[in-house]
Amino acid sequence: MSEPGTGGRAFFRQAGWLVLATGLMGVFMTGAQMVAARWMEPAEYALWFALLRVYLLLGIPSIGLQTVFARQTAAAVHPEQQALLRATVRAVLKGTLLFWLGVAGLTVLSQGWLMRTLKIANPAALWVTLLIGLLTLWGPVLRGLAQGHQRFTALGGALILDGVGRFTAVLLIVLAGGQAAGGMAGALVGQVLSLGLCLWVVRADVVGPGAGFAWGAWLRQVGPITAGTGTVVLLSTTDVVYVQSLFPVEAAQRYVPAAMIGLALTTFGVPIAAVMFPKVARSAALARRSRAMPLALAATLGGGALVALACTLLPELPLRVIYFGKPLYWQAAPLVPWFAWALLPLIVANVLINNLLAAGRFGVVPWVLAVGVLYLGLLFGARHWLPALEPFTAFRVLLGALGGCNLLLLAVAVGHTVRIPAVTAPTGGVDAGAAPDSTSRV
Repeated sequence: MSEPGTGGRAFFRQAGWLVLATGLMGVFMTGAQMVAARWMEPAEYALWFALLRVYLLLGIPSIGLQTVFARQTAAAVHPEQQALLRATVRAVLKGTLLFWLGVAGLTVLSQGWLMRTLKIANPAALWVTLLIGLLTLWGPVLRGLAQGHQRFTALGGALILDGVGRFTAVLLIVLAGGQAAGGMAGALVGQVLSLGLCLWVVRADVVGPGAGFAWGAWLRQVGPITAGTGTVVLLSTTDVVYVQSLFPVEAAQRYVPAAMIGLALTTFGVPIAAVMFPKVARSAALARRSRAMPLALAATLGGGALVALACTLLPELPLRVIYFGKPLYWQAAPLVPWFAWALLPLIVANVLINNLLAAGRFGVVPWVLAVGVLYLGLLFGARHWLPALEPFTAFRVLLGALGGCNLLLLAVAVGHTVRIPAVTAPTGGVDAGAAPDSTSRV
């Protein structure tokens, strides 16, 4: 038996809405990129794009929280589980605030080094990025609650508000003379609007009565999920910060536009996996069969392959559209196909990994983490000789390493997917269906 709401029609309706909402968010965020590229200094634009990736990296400690709360919310089918969920929400919001205060203290101590490494001229850019980092830590909790409740209408609306808020604020600030710091302020406005809507629709989970939370049991669940989903973010994000810190400003300006197209490709698969996740988690909690993963996989692989093919055939077209009137950025066209094919395995692997985590099968996590460590090791090992190469040659080497690690990640995800049963029996623990996989299938 399949759980309600996971038939093909319902799945594609919900996934279609989130894809549409993500597309609209992407349109407005692309509009913000166009405004910034046209009126910011090229060095400030490259810095702004890198800082947008920095705040994503700041959110890695909590990136697994959306997955955890989506699972726990979807599986909270009894009153005691719902009380535990509310207690968990409040404890984690307080805990992430304390973590952020620690990061803020370290930032004060290392401000000079950070500004030199990232080539930041205005300290305000660093501090606004840090402030967004707090929202990045809280955001996964609120979005995970909305995702677990399958409040996809609100989740899509939050995505659109993020894009509209960023575009409007960046337009006003940059036209008034703002540079990278102003662009980050625009991103902050979008985050506030987006998370405000999420907080409103899940407010009962934040302020309602709760009991039964224990840090130990919860951390045993969040650790593997953070490692799994955080590695995906690491693979899709680190390269821009690496280029910004290691290469001359002029070289980074030729990498960032192609990275923008790569970001659009990775964003495509996120809403599909988001619709799939709570359905798989609820099916696991109720010992029912879910059709969500095959549907999500087919949509992601098919759509992603078409986008990658389009990037191969017409690599300069999206750059001309986004960076209209800025031929400097069109020079990144040779890198666009490299980005597309390097990232396609990652978005497909993301679906499979989310399916495994939703079903509580955490045996894949050490292997996923190993791929992330391998990628970081390759970047660290190349830090001395890679910048000595001709920039486009260096960037192709970098993207080749990224594509190879993403292929390895996909192979790991496929290998573990074919070894798990289609139906998972409900288990005890923090939430039904949330216990770690202690009996890995061979």
